[in-house]
Amino acid sequence: MEKRLTLNSEKRKAIADVFQNHFELTSPKYELHKKSIADYNTARTKMKVLAETVVRHHQPQEDVDTIKSMIAKYNSSGGELYKDNCFYFTAPPRMETDYEGNPKEVRDEEHVKFSLGKSLARSYYRDEIKAKGLNPDFHVAINENYDKRSPSYYTMESQVNKFTGHETSSNDNKTDISLKQEWENDFQLDTIGTSYCHSRMFAVDQETFEMFKMYNSLRENVIMCHQQLYEHVNGKMDKLRLGLKSYRYFDQAKSLADKLGVALNEGILNESSSMALSVYSPENLADLLTDKVEQTRDEKIAIARAMQQQQSVN
Repeated sequence: MEKRLTLNSEKRKAIADVFQNHFELTSPKYELHKKSIADYNTARTKMKVLAETVVRHHQPQEDVDTIKSMIAKYNSSGGELYKDNCFYFTAPPRMETDYEGNPKEVRDEEHVKFSLGKSLARSYYRDEIKAKGLNPDFHVAINENYDKRSPSYYTMESQVNKFTGHETSSNDNKTDISLKQEWENDFQLDTIGTSYCHSRMFAVDQETFEMFKMYNSLRENVIMCHQQLYEHVNGKMDKLRLGLKSYRYFDQAKSLADKLGVALNEGILNESSSMALSVYSPENLADLLTDKVEQTRDEKIAIARAMQQQQSVN
């Protein structure tokens, strides 16, 4: 009789990684995340043209050229120019009532950025970060609860920031262009004024203002879809990891993988641990990990008890 391959923590982690990759690539949230990036790319191309049109309407190129020649002749006394890729656009004024019931004029403003911020970088380049062996979800996992930031959090933050170009050192290859710098180089406009983009307000009509609002919504949607993808997959992984703790043998994990269509083989394991809770049998766990199946109250109670038992053992 062939000896059954027993599991330990290292093997369970290797198995969990295979399941996680499958859950991500087959998740409808994954496709929504990819679509959010494509939608943003389309909008970004159009908004670069629109932003340049608006800025040049308020600051004609001949005025910019005049200041350039003045700076060349008189240095900083000749005026101020700044290459910018973030802009404030204001809508036509509207009337509103203050807390005392008096009418007041209000101007809505929209801060439009074409740079690559940290949060956007981690969401936009999620697949590329993961391909480098890094965790693109480290910041999403804490759900803005900064008390959960551990030493490993800061280590991963630094590694991801280095990959995207948000953290540099004197030892970096100066000929390499980071992702952040690529975005900086992709779109910059000569603007009259200081480096503080809030000091320049470009008035636009309501239709144009709504287009810039839509662009910002699409930019934020990339980040939101990343969060939703993580939450969807992590919900499954929480159940899976607890189930794997109860599996003693590889064939139990293999049975579950076969039921879920996950390609799992012994080749992912490097070496050859213990009670199988009935709620985490391959059949039951397969149901729990299927999107369309909602847990019953009894199943939720059984899971809670199982977690308590596992914690007491650990």
